[in-house]
Amino acid sequence: MKPMGPIPPGFGADGEGRLLIGGRTFDDLIADAGGTPLFVYDKSLVGRQIDRFRAAMPPGVALHYAVKANPYAPLLPWIAEKVDGFDVASAGELGCVAHLGLPISFAGPGKTDQQLEAAIGAGVTINLESEGEAERALAISALGNRPPKLAVRVNPPFALKGAGMKMGGSVSQFGVDHDRAPALIRRLIEAGADWRGLHIFAGSQSLHAEALIEAQAATIALAAEIADQAGAPPPEVNLGGGFGIPYFGGDQPLDLEAIGTTLSNVLQERGKTLESTKFAIELGRWLVGEAGVYLTRIVDRKESRGETFLVTDGGLHHMLAASGNFGQLLRRNYPVAIANRFGAEPDEEVTITGCLCTPLDLLADSVELPRAEAGDVIAIFCAGAYGLTASPQDFLGQQRAREILV
Repeated sequence: MKPMGPIPPGFGADGEGRLLIGGRTFDDLIADAGGTPLFVYDKSLVGRQIDRFRAAMPPGVALHYAVKANPYAPLLPWIAEKVDGFDVASAGELGCVAHLGLPISFAGPGKTDQQLEAAIGAGVTINLESEGEAERALAISALGNRPPKLAVRVNPPFALKGAGMKMGGSVSQFGVDHDRAPALIRRLIEAGADWRGLHIFAGSQSLHAEALIEAQAATIALAAEIADQAGAPPPEVNLGGGFGIPYFGGDQPLDLEAIGTTLSNVLQERGKTLESTKFAIELGRWLVGEAGVYLTRIVDRKESRGETFLVTDGGLHHMLAASGNFGQLLRRNYPVAIANRFGAEPDEEVTITGCLCTPLDLLADSVELPRAEAGDVIAIFCAGAYGLTASPQDFLGQQRAREILV
């Protein structure tokens, strides 16, 4: 038997042992959506996370939603009423949120001239990834006689310790090396651009409050150093995100309150250089990850050399991350359950696979669950971020997954 992660808080069962999501039974949701496979997102759990952030963080620290975590169309206008801005990473994501009335920043390497032109025309803040991108943005804006909103994404000399994905401290396609940032800022200001500040992102998916506290303090110190060298205080500093959620056995929830307390002290003690600077934190996974459940129906129960397999109508083409093929060095099990026997004691060890003809299509490996048969439904939790849109949905031409917001 191999361990699996903890089922997030906020889920329960009715009197018949059926999984409840947003107060509704899983089978009612499947019926409403028209079948499985199905992603269900509980907006009340997203709201809970936003409320926790507001209560823990210092007043005035803005909350931005990273659209790449989950761009499901019905979710975006709902979340727009509760956050302070959007962070996008493509023109496609920009199109999803441009009409929602919030400030938008656009990051990511390889922005084309057409994407830069669209962002400038929409009044979006562009987080510049290189000097070359800066020159292209300035040239494009000159043609339209409209000062562009430009920020500098900085490749910091440090990384977020213990991060699932480090985004600093080494050579990188992301951002401008920190020692070259001051010269670029001066260039932008001299060219008449509307310089909007700095974006400094050191890593993602950390469950270690101490590491995030250290990274935030280092980020603020680096922003002050760059501003002093550039001779201009940044209007805003985006501190990035990096807040993780528990996926696997042994994971513990992030101590958000400790981060907020320390950040408050650091901001109170910041020097005059950043006295007028506003600060933002961009979060995606931490806001929506635990609010999502992937429901997939068992098609076949089979035995192979003494082991039991539950084969489902879903798979890695919808939920790549749960298969271990999205950033895991060693595959570990997401939290899973039998949706129609939720909370029942386990009585067998099984392996859950999808329907694809590849051994990579593994949704849970040697986990203990209540006995399940063909027709029962598997629930995979922590499916609210980097789920459907981060997966190769067209692989092998299998059926597409449905989505629903409750």
